[in-house]
Amino acid sequence: MTGTLTPPPAVGRQRRGVPALLRQAQFRRYWSAQTVSLFGDQISALALPLLAVLGTDAGPAEMGYLTAAALLPNLLFSLLLGAWVDRYPHKRRVMVLADLGRAVLVGAVPLAYLLGVLSLHQLYAVAFLTGTLAVLFEVAHSALFVTLVPRRDYVDANALTNGSRAMSFVAGPSAGGILVQTLTAPVALLADALSYLVSALFLARIRPTRPAEPAPDGGTGLGIGHGLRFVARSQILRSLLLGTTTLNLFNYMFHALFVLYVSTQLGLSPGLLGLVIGVGSIGALLGAAVTGRLVRRFGIGPAALASFVLFPAPLVLVPLAGGPTPVVLGALFAAEFLAGLGVMMMDITVGSLQVAATPERLLARVTGAKRTVNYGIRPIGAVLGGTLGAAIGVRPTLWIATVGAVAGLLWILPTTIPKLRELPEPDHSAAG
Repeated sequence: MTGTLTPPPAVGRQRRGVPALLRQAQFRRYWSAQTVSLFGDQISALALPLLAVLGTDAGPAEMGYLTAAALLPNLLFSLLLGAWVDRYPHKRRVMVLADLGRAVLVGAVPLAYLLGVLSLHQLYAVAFLTGTLAVLFEVAHSALFVTLVPRRDYVDANALTNGSRAMSFVAGPSAGGILVQTLTAPVALLADALSYLVSALFLARIRPTRPAEPAPDGGTGLGIGHGLRFVARSQILRSLLLGTTTLNLFNYMFHALFVLYVSTQLGLSPGLLGLVIGVGSIGALLGAAVTGRLVRRFGIGPAALASFVLFPAPLVLVPLAGGPTPVVLGALFAAEFLAGLGVMMMDITVGSLQVAATPERLLARVTGAKRTVNYGIRPIGAVLGGTLGAAIGVRPTLWIATVGAVAGLLWILPTTIPKLRELPEPDHSAAG
C-alpha cells in the first residue's frame, strides 16, 4: 500500500533562488545545524585517523580499533537510548546536549596535545564517547524531523540535508587536509568542536510546529526490543536493513584501511589526500541534486535499488590504483565521485522509505533498532578489516571489501521495493 508523493505547487520549486523548505524558519535552523556540524565532522574524520597514523604510529590493527571505538556505541546503546528517547518529550533538548558534549570531548584532544599527554588510548576514549553521544543525537533526529517536515516533503527535505552532507564531503576533507598539513591534526580538530557549538545554537532556536507523537501509554508497555521486532515484521524495513548492513560490513572493512593505504602505499600527502577526496565528492553533490528528479521520473523503489550498486561498485578502483601519480589520482577521483553520487542516492531514498514506513510514535525505537544492527556491524567490519589487513595485506583486504559490498543488493531484489513508485504508508500491521 502506497501513499502519494504529489507535492503542492510550492514544493520542489525555488523562489528567488531559495528552495521552498528553506524559506521556513524552523526547518532552516534545523538544516543549518546539520550543515555546520557535518562540515566539522568531515574535518575530524580525516584529522583523527591522520593523527593516529602520523602522531602515534598506528598500524592496520590500531586503525581498525580506532574506527571500531567510534562505532561500537551503536551496537551497545542504540536500543536502550531509542526506547528512552521515545518516552522523553523534548527531543530537541537531547540533541543540543549531545552536541555540547561532543564539543567538549573533541576540544579536549588539542588540549592534551599541547600538554604533551596525548596517547592512542585517549583517542580510543574520545572516539567511543563521541560515538555514544552521536547515537543519542541520531535516535532523536527522526522524531524531530517529522515535527518540522510534512510527509509529502520527506524526499525534498532529505535531499536538502544530504546536499549539505555532500557539500561537506567536498569542502571538509580538503580543509581538513590543509589544516592538518599546515597547523597539525590536533589543531584541526578545534574546527569540529566549534561546529558542534554552532549546531547546538541553531537547534536551541528551533520551535517545532507540533509536538512529537508520544509513545502509547507513555511507552511503559513497550520494551527496548519493540523497535527491532517491528523492523523484523516489516518487509520493507527488514530488507532495507539487511541490505545496508551487508553493504556496511564490507564498506567499513574498506574504510578502516583507506587512509592507511592511500597515505603509505600510494604515497599521497595529507593535503593531496584531502583534495582528492574533496574534489571527488562533487559526485555526492550531483547525487543530492538529481535524486529527487530520479525519484519523480522512475519511482522511489528503482532509485533505491540503483543506489545499492552505484555506491559500492566504483570503490574497486581504489585497490586497482597504481602506476604514475596522475593515474592513481584519476582512479581515486573516479572512485570517490561515483561512490559519492551513489551514497547520496541511497541516503535520500532509503532514509525516506524508512521514515515513511514507520509509525511516528515508534521512530526513535526503530531508529535505535536500525542503528544497533546497521551501525553495530560497522565496528565488526572495521576490526575485521584491520585484522585481515595485518594478516594478508592491505590491498587484498580492500579487494575483498569492495567486491563483497555489492552483495547488499541481493536482499532488495526479491522484495516489493524495486516496484515502488511512491512512498509507502506506515506499516501499522507490523507494530503488533
